Amino acid sequence: MKRFWKEAAAVPDEDGWTVRLDGKPLRTPARKPLVVPAESLARAIADEWNGAGATLDPRAMPLTGLANAAIDRVAPDPGSFAAALAKYGESDLACYRAEGPRELVDRQEKSWDELLAWARRRFDVDFCTTTGIVHVPQPEPTVLRLSHAIESFDAFGLAALSPLVTISGSLVAALAVAEGQLSPEQAWHSVTVDEQWQSEQWGADAEAQAALEARRNDFLAAARFLELLSD
Repeated sequence: MKRFWKEAAAVPDEDGWTVRLDGKPLRTPARKPLVVPAESLARAIADEWNGAGATLDPRAMPLTGLANAAIDRVAPDPGSFAAALAKYGESDLACYRAEGPRELVDRQEKSWDELLAWARRRFDVDFCTTTGIVHVPQPEPTVLRLSHAIESFDAFGLAALSPLVTISGSLVAALAVAEGQLSPEQAWHSVTVDEQWQSEQWGADAEAQAALEARRNDFLAAARFLELLSD
């Protein structure tokens, strides 16, 4: 799509805040009005549209994409969306450890033991950890309490939480970011321990590094979306 607007602006709406392009309301792909609950988020979305070049690049507008997802995909059935995210608590990245080498095992323990210790305190749960990739069931109270934590998010919060969970593979890390226990960069460092170690051992592959950087950008954009919701 070529740029057809001159200026984007955030304006108050009876249901929150919306973005207007040359005075016309911005709409989602499903043609619903793009209305968000926070002024700071609306202004950040307007900044994305003002910063667009001659051709619209959706990859350069992650906040707009997440707002669209919240309205078009999550809001019609937030319960089902939350349940799908909660499933990640049954196989959290931090519960599956390498058998070796020792240096990698130590790094995983340093990053992930602290993460699980926080979740134990915060949600009064316990976790089963294992080595390898064979599935190990988590205690039923753990699954239920993490599910309840996810259900407390509204559609916009769920839309932001989704990439934090799916990109990282860790529901616990996503909740730690949402609650301010970890900064987005700290969380990213924690969930990419394996990739960092592999890169140090075998060198950085350009294609793999580009894919990892794209994941990082999406992860940080989701964290920023979540932060803007509370401003």
